[in-house]
Amino acid sequence: MLGRSTNGAASASQNRRMLSLSDRAVLASPLPLIVASEARLLGIRVTGARWMRLRRGIHVERAGYLALPPWRRYAVRVHAFVQRHPDAILCLESAAVLHGLPLFGEPRDIHVHDPERATSRRFGDVCVHTSVDARTVVRVGHTLLSSALDTVTDLARLLPPAHALALVDSAISPVQGGTLSMERLWDHSLARVDDRGRRRLRWALGESDKRSESPAESISRAVISWSGFERPELQSEFRYDGALDRVDFLFPTRRAIGEADGWQKYGLTDPDAAARALRDEKRREDRLRRHGHPFARWELRDAWQVEPLCRALRAAGVPLVRPAQSQMLASLRHNPREKPRTP
Repeated sequence: MLGRSTNGAASASQNRRMLSLSDRAVLASPLPLIVASEARLLGIRVTGARWMRLRRGIHVERAGYLALPPWRRYAVRVHAFVQRHPDAILCLESAAVLHGLPLFGEPRDIHVHDPERATSRRFGDVCVHTSVDARTVVRVGHTLLSSALDTVTDLARLLPPAHALALVDSAISPVQGGTLSMERLWDHSLARVDDRGRRRLRWALGESDKRSESPAESISRAVISWSGFERPELQSEFRYDGALDRVDFLFPTRRAIGEADGWQKYGLTDPDAAARALRDEKRREDRLRRHGHPFARWELRDAWQVEPLCRALRAAGVPLVRPAQSQMLASLRHNPREKPRTP
């Protein structure tokens, strides 16, 4: 990750601010929602190729919507639903949008909880859920949703393992703004009557680490383990040449360093700040290499593809210590809860 070195008493957060849950929380639609009644009042004709209908009577501009990353498109859909159904209680991925919990790709459905229903139902792309376990409902802004504790424990039962690990890590990581403790998550898991997905949840809880500073690190940690590489130490620190450098992963056998880039804010919209950050990072990496640390760097997409991350680790001399878990690695390729991705 970019720029995690300090001099003297300076804080690492002064050089780079991590993207926290509060940063990721999408509390309003990323695009303006055009409501039919307002469109008529303003003389806007929401017809033709320029506009896209999200729900009855609610449109967005098509080009802007299609240009958004998948998880931001989903946030627009969630807020369009809330516009039509302001008293609905969001849950699962839909609640995760407002809690700032990490999502990858575009979830297929809108999810709401109805404590009055006896059975769950689907209405188009809206899944209405009920449960034998009680749910805590909170209000974020003007929207009702399941609590962060319920959202994490519910989703971690259903998502593919690496996604679930990133979710739990974010919820317990102080650096990411997580406010849940591992003890609360375990207690909540054990108290559940519904045992659907319990093994997956407990795997995620057992593998989670509050030192993880981004979803990219969590996904990478899963890939490293399933590929059979040596287990890394997290957030190790080194003091060389008067600077204190903290690194994502340290592989102790070769003293190799691994860095997972992604989900951070570097302030790169400011060209001068970007140039300074890149210069600082180059000096930092050179300093670590000079003191005997082979270096591997990858992006989140490299972790999803597996081989680019593995190639970076092999080039840095990180040893393989166990056979690869091919079925776990295969789970990275598809999330059945996502909409199919367009080429």
